[in-house]
Amino acid sequence: MPNEPSSAETLDRLDRAILRVLSVDGRISVAELARRIGRSKTPTQARLRRLEKARVIRGYRAILDPIGIGAAHVAFVEVKLSDTREAALRDFNEAARDIPEIEECHLIAGGFDYLLKVRTPGIATYRRVLAESISSLPHVASTSTYVAMEAVKELGP
Repeated sequence: MPNEPSSAETLDRLDRAILRVLSVDGRISVAELARRIGRSKTPTQARLRRLEKARVIRGYRAILDPIGIGAAHVAFVEVKLSDTREAALRDFNEAARDIPEIEECHLIAGGFDYLLKVRTPGIATYRRVLAESISSLPHVASTSTYVAMEAVKELGP
């Protein structure tokens, strides 16, 4: 609904402080989180539960070292579709989710339809993923690849 406030509009200063701390250290104890935001443990824990229930916090996970897991090669792929009706977009979205090398997939407003972030061990594997998986996604008309030389900033603050 257009007049319905978004989650971001209902977050106060303390909610945002909690989110800032957790975005850097998701494994922090509730007691330490409370200390850092200047509150006691019980109200901090209640806020944390509320943020989780509202899905402002969608989960917690380990941030993996791409080199350590053998996936240091990053390519960004522009994808143009031959059909952009809703059914075609749904088909593409569903199939893209099944390709493990696609780390991110964004529908774009602009000169192409999707931007993919693809992570592989190296260029040879990337070429195989592009040829066998990405190019055969539903309604793909063309792709353009941009290889990242260095990650200057990733994953938040």
